[in-house]
Amino acid sequence: MKKIFRSVLFWIHLAAGLVAGAIIAVMSFTGAVLAFEHEIVEWAERDVRRVEAPAEGVAPKPLDELLAAVKASAPEDAKPSGVTVSRDPRDAVAVSYGRDGTYYVNQYTAAVVPPSPTRTHDFMHLMEDWHRRLALSGDHRETGRAITGACNAAFLVLAITGLYLWWPRQWIARHLRPALKFTGAHGKARDWNWHNVWGFWSLVPIIVMAATGMVFSYPWANALVYRAFGEEAPQRGGPPGGADEVPAFERPEGATKLGYEAVFQRITTDIPGWTTITLREGLPRRRGAGPGAGAGQPQNGQTETRPQRHQAQPYSATVKGDGLGPAFASTSLVINPFTGDNLTRADFGDLSTGRQARFWVRHLHTGYALGWIGQAIAALACIGGCILVYTGFALSWRRFFGKKTASA
Repeated sequence: MKKIFRSVLFWIHLAAGLVAGAIIAVMSFTGAVLAFEHEIVEWAERDVRRVEAPAEGVAPKPLDELLAAVKASAPEDAKPSGVTVSRDPRDAVAVSYGRDGTYYVNQYTAAVVPPSPTRTHDFMHLMEDWHRRLALSGDHRETGRAITGACNAAFLVLAITGLYLWWPRQWIARHLRPALKFTGAHGKARDWNWHNVWGFWSLVPIIVMAATGMVFSYPWANALVYRAFGEEAPQRGGPPGGADEVPAFERPEGATKLGYEAVFQRITTDIPGWTTITLREGLPRRRGAGPGAGAGQPQNGQTETRPQRHQAQPYSATVKGDGLGPAFASTSLVINPFTGDNLTRADFGDLSTGRQARFWVRHLHTGYALGWIGQAIAALACIGGCILVYTGFALSWRRFFGKKTASA
């Protein structure tokens, strides 16, 4: 009976690999490239994103002055969607105009560099498109997502069945050595050895990446993360209440709206351990739930209401820094534009357990949850995925056509 069960698993493993192998190879290759996407793009665009160290005693210019310089270079009808400031004095201030329209301004000279995506930037976007939907566009985007989702599920099946097939019948050195170490063999023995060794050492990260990838591909898997903690998954499209609902705030008599610099200084005082601050007017539109997406509670007993047309938009900010939680954690603020007081504050710890778990799922998929070590492990596991596809195809070819070739 055990022999029959093993045979059934073997043919399931073989069939899944032959059907999904090519797509798994594409996702593995692109995943290896994307593991250090942000670091690679930042390095490639260092001439734009970095500025010369200032002379001693030279302070950065106010954000309002920098923003005015950027607006003078941007199209008249364009409106900035966010201003990002880094604690590193050599990082330029980034002013975003949509997804790809980012101006970089020297905070010491107010010199502006208009958006000019590099080849590296465009290449990474291409890799992301292939990884998520096989670079299909238009009406075929959902088809691409369905294919990658199914092949990712097949990868999970391959990992689990592969572990059972790998499991030695006897735990002795003679059986373990070729399954755990490279033997230097050639031909079929080499392919078998590589398939086992790469499969074993890549098994855990592959299972983690494939299982977390299921959450992105299937709504039921996403809902399962929340249900595991007794919660309901938030609706897709944004936080409860929508992006147009903000905490009510009053305008003190005679008060004028604060500028970016005043609000920025208030944030740095409230959160001294900050490393980057992204500041914007109004609330950002979020496609998913995150810190600040319905998690923060209005302070001073204020209730949420739809702002009147004559009422000024509040400021909102996303702050990353030391002591705010995991590496990917952030604090979200909604700020009274007249007083600088926080209307809401949402730290990572304020999120429900289900939402925290969902963030862990997202960043475990890329390895970023464990820092650069996790990213390196994810990249190596993706390289292992490519090698597993190659050796699996090679072993399958020899199984079905090897005897005929030898006979000929």
